[in-house]
Amino acid sequence: MQGPEDEGVVPRQAVRTEEQLPARPYGGKAMLRLLELLETQGLSPLAEAAASVATTDDVRTEAVAHARSLGLLSEAPPARRARPRKRTAAAEQDGEAEPAEEAGAAEVATPETVAATYAEVAADRTGPPTGTGPQWRSVGPWTVTNGQTYGSSRVNVSGRVSALAVDPGNPAHVLAGAANGGVWESRDRGASWAPRTDYATTLTVGALAFDPSAPAKVYCGLGEGDWWWWLGNGVLRSADGGASWTPACTAPFVGQGFHALKVDPGNGQRLFAGTTGGLYVSTDSGTTWTQRRAAATFAIVRGTSAWLASSTDGLFRSTDNGTTWNAVTLPGAPASFVRLAVSTGPSNTDVAYAFGTGAPWIPQPGGSPIPTGYLWRRAGGTWTAVALPPGLSTGQSWYDWYVAAAPDVDTQVYCGAIEVHRGDLSGTTWTWQTISNKGTTGQSIHPDQHSIAFEPGNPNMVYAGCDGGLFRSPDRGITWVNCNNGLTISELEYLAQDWGSARWLIGGTQDNGTNRWTGSPVWEHVEDADGGDVVVNRQNPAIVVHSRQWGALFRSTSRGDWGTWSNVTPTRPAGEGLGLFYPPLEGSATSGDTVALAMQALYVSRDNATTWTRVGFPAAGTGTAVGVPDPDTVLVGLSDGRVLRTTFTAGAWSALTALTSPRPGAVISDLVATPGGSGRIWATSTSRGGGRVFRSDNGGQAWVDRSAGLPPLPINAVSVDDWNSNRVWVAADLGVYQSWDGGASWGDYSATLPNAFIGDLVFHPNARVLRAGTRNRGVWEIPVDGWMTQPICGTQWTGTLAANASGRWFTFGWPATWHMLWTAVPTSPAPGAPQLTFKTQVERADAEHVTYWITVRNLTGAPITFEGRYCILSRY
Repeated sequence: MQGPEDEGVVPRQAVRTEEQLPARPYGGKAMLRLLELLETQGLSPLAEAAASVATTDDVRTEAVAHARSLGLLSEAPPARRARPRKRTAAAEQDGEAEPAEEAGAAEVATPETVAATYAEVAADRTGPPTGTGPQWRSVGPWTVTNGQTYGSSRVNVSGRVSALAVDPGNPAHVLAGAANGGVWESRDRGASWAPRTDYATTLTVGALAFDPSAPAKVYCGLGEGDWWWWLGNGVLRSADGGASWTPACTAPFVGQGFHALKVDPGNGQRLFAGTTGGLYVSTDSGTTWTQRRAAATFAIVRGTSAWLASSTDGLFRSTDNGTTWNAVTLPGAPASFVRLAVSTGPSNTDVAYAFGTGAPWIPQPGGSPIPTGYLWRRAGGTWTAVALPPGLSTGQSWYDWYVAAAPDVDTQVYCGAIEVHRGDLSGTTWTWQTISNKGTTGQSIHPDQHSIAFEPGNPNMVYAGCDGGLFRSPDRGITWVNCNNGLTISELEYLAQDWGSARWLIGGTQDNGTNRWTGSPVWEHVEDADGGDVVVNRQNPAIVVHSRQWGALFRSTSRGDWGTWSNVTPTRPAGEGLGLFYPPLEGSATSGDTVALAMQALYVSRDNATTWTRVGFPAAGTGTAVGVPDPDTVLVGLSDGRVLRTTFTAGAWSALTALTSPRPGAVISDLVATPGGSGRIWATSTSRGGGRVFRSDNGGQAWVDRSAGLPPLPINAVSVDDWNSNRVWVAADLGVYQSWDGGASWGDYSATLPNAFIGDLVFHPNARVLRAGTRNRGVWEIPVDGWMTQPICGTQWTGTLAANASGRWFTFGWPATWHMLWTAVPTSPAPGAPQLTFKTQVERADAEHVTYWITVRNLTGAPITFEGRYCILSRY
């Protein structure tokens, strides 16, 4: 979806000057998010490579320099090549730390070494987990209602669908590949779904292909070419239509993302792959591959007598089953392309379409240039240019772009970009419809288009995969049905909770706004745009503050209900930058109304974001983590490893003072501290090549590296057990890990958790449940002490009553999440008649606790002694 400057979602100043607009690199908002992720993980060479993906040769140097000027790319030092991690069984058992980094030049990660490291970590969880110990379970979103579109209609959404395939032997059988959520299978045209690769070495999916000659055989390209390309890890193969999968190969695709997979309809052993690393051909059902072209390849299609492949360096044709490729001349084509898609129509393979972007680059007011769009049609062996669809957006063509000829007529084509445009040719005249966005007069779907498929035998039935999930049209895009029920692939950025309810969460999602859970698997979309960090006031959970992209803050005083949000963004000084795309936002972890936002300065409010105080950093920096242990203390972590603290004293916030850095130069990803900030502090980092979990027991004066025993992956979040300060959980890019001894040792805590990217953790101290927000497998939870299998019962007090007297007792401080029974039981037997009666009443003492009032009446003519007994049935 668009940024705040596109929709009028801006800080409170009525007009933003050009210098205050969010600065975007070449490739737009999606590229900005990608560069931030890679840079905060210490993957500068990969970030520079990513910045190049959105450009062509003529502006590549300029684009990289521009991204560097925006602070999105760092200057990489001289470096040595990284090697994949190798751990012995003994080291794994003993929880040994990673070997210390060698002195001298820094180690540079490559896509191959990064992907290999992730695969090695995931290898321990590549099969269905055992039933031993507490287990994670999904809490959805099973679907998200009220999702956003660029039209007036609201739709059910899920998350990004990067690949699609429909079974040529069973039109109701559909496979969908989620960006980082694995392969999903439906047997009823998308009405219901089941995940099929939760324990693969990576859940990033870029391409799916059925074998037309044997539809039970299916192939999956691991590594999403559109975004998560550096996590690619080969090809999976299924022999049962996608219900189960086994690796077909890893080499040569480690560290590459897939854009296309094709099976030769005349020879099921011959496969073609288009990846970020080139064009490949296999003649043994995907076991081994030969690279035939080195340029990134986006699409491969079969014509009447030849194969066509579209790459960054143009369109190519092969008449010898992919062994050699010859350039195809497209009239007026640029020298190179950001993206080029190609498609042939099954009804007439002599007709083909090519759809791409490249030079010249078109300047944009207040933003980076965008590439020019191109569309060609081949008929009678001749390629001719076609006028572009009205309203076509090319700025993110590196990320969302495809072309597809209609299966049954050679005069109809679908062009996917931000929107889906359908073109119909009559004579020499093209008529275009934007079928994904009907404005105020029809059904629309979510924007940002990634994949398309048609139902075999029914060309009217079209599937469209986008950032909002999957949609199906029975009439070529005139009307739409959502296919997002049960497709649990939301990309959660951050989570927040109500401490007084075990079944209430709210979270920000990539391109799908802020969504709320109230106990049902169905979540509700409660606020638009890109959803970022969220704060729930612990003492008054009706007050919720959330961020859109670039720190635009909104507040609800109605528990986040749709339509109850008002803009509470702090005003920044002219010329001050915006910080991260999703800047860190936190509220007091204990009491009070303090909220803190870290951008290129710290902004603090003591009245739930009504008024703000700006507290400048001692030196320029970007906030990457915030901790608010109490209403008078705020800690902020920066991208350069600094940790700063401010306290509220004498009616004002003090200047930020620097604590000792746990790891200078490393990105601080999370901070958790005891009240006052002068005792224990936990800090985590996403920067590779060193410690990523640190503990200080003296308010940041000194730190101990507690990374030993953890995999060499970025650590994104930390959470501490309120009942046991030495019990700690951390979230890595893959998996959750637990320590019982203050970080001295760690154990994998991921039983039944998919091999998904874990972005955030929240621990509910009363329900005793840990939640994990993933990208793109929704939200998962685990009872850290196991689910209660039998009640916990005891005696709370002993009381006495005179003959025929009544009395009332109260017991307080009980968590509101607990389900409890109370009873009064005489201590001395007196058979023959009731001795007493009692009544229990409940007072909601505060946001997370209740007080029980028990009235007891003596039914006898003699004094009586009794016990007030409780029974805890469940904490959840």
